[in-house]
Amino acid sequence: MRLLRGSFSRTTSYLSDPVACAQSFARDGARWIHIVDLDAAEGKGRDNLQVIERIRAAVSCRLEVGGGVRRADQAARLLGLGVQRVILGTVLIKSPADVAEWVTLNGPRFAAGVDAADGKVRVAGWTEDAGRKDTEVAAGLAALGIRWLVYTNIERDGTLAGPDIPRTNAAALAAGLPTMLSGGIGSETDVEQVARSRDPLVAGVILGKALYEGRVDLAKLVKRFPQEGDSAWDSSGDA
Repeated sequence: MRLLRGSFSRTTSYLSDPVACAQSFARDGARWIHIVDLDAAEGKGRDNLQVIERIRAAVSCRLEVGGGVRRADQAARLLGLGVQRVILGTVLIKSPADVAEWVTLNGPRFAAGVDAADGKVRVAGWTEDAGRKDTEVAAGLAALGIRWLVYTNIERDGTLAGPDIPRTNAAALAAGLPTMLSGGIGSETDVEQVARSRDPLVAGVILGKALYEGRVDLAKLVKRFPQEGDSAWDSSGDA
């Protein structure tokens, strides 16, 4: 399922099995697969751990998973499944001391998910205004032990209307961390635009709806924009 502009009331459902999708991404050359547990993010009281476990068993790609991870046990369960990286959002704003403790206990296994509309961070499944600017939040991530950033412009998410490169660059520079651009990618031209105009800290883009609707050819993109195995996004974050 895909949201439109971060709204759980405006969704598009796809019938494809998530495991089969992940396998197709792997066959096309993806090094990482980005997974968001929308049920957990919305706080419905259930999660998709069994599905994530099936994906983990089916592909050799690295997995990064986010959505509703707000307690230590939730993070530990994902890491225990073999997920390489857990993406944190709401807890970064509401309980930053907890995040620092998780990093101490588990090592550099966490990325920040900064989701913003008009430069203002939103949390709790994008339903609450955090009262802070995206660059302000980004600037404090390294002090918590966070080593990577996923920046999403919620207003572009699910629209296929093009990426927000300036805000992503600004967040990456504020954080000083390797950053993924998320939201709005709708064509190969959009990916090319990011490659041309990104700050060096922006390591790549996250593809979602454009893949499901056949607007981009993942295998072609992987060949055109090779994914470096020793990139800052792939690193352990120990340095």
